[in-house]
Amino acid sequence: MKEKSCGAIVFNGDDVLIIEQFQGFFSFPKGHVEPGETDEETAIREVKEETNIDIEIISKKKYKINYKINGNTKKEVIFFIAKAISFDLKNQENEIISCEWVNKDAVLDKLTYNNIKKIFKCVLKGKNRK
Repeated sequence: MKEKSCGAIVFNGDDVLIIEQFQGFFSFPKGHVEPGETDEETAIREVKEETNIDIEIISKKKYKINYKINGNTKKEVIFFIAKAISFDLKNQENEIISCEWVNKDAVLDKLTYNNIKKIFKCVLKGKNRK
């Protein structure tokens, strides 16, 4: 079995949008692709649903991770880099515990999983080159 989700690493200046899932881990907003959606459309919709923030994807580069859920479901997650274009944070109560802006220098300390930390390190390296 396979699953695919898309999301975004959302910047607001030097701050980054972080969510806390009900399972107690910290990550970036993401969710399942719906029929007929592009990866970018999924990322934009999921960020809006989970955090009430509108975003603009600022790079076509995709950051991918793959892992297994419950030992048998293969999960692919694609993240885009985006910037916030609205700022009224409100977490979707039935999906996540909280959402918050965290300074980019403190994000690695907040994130739970190493595969997400690795992606964020790559994003920072790429942003520092611009």
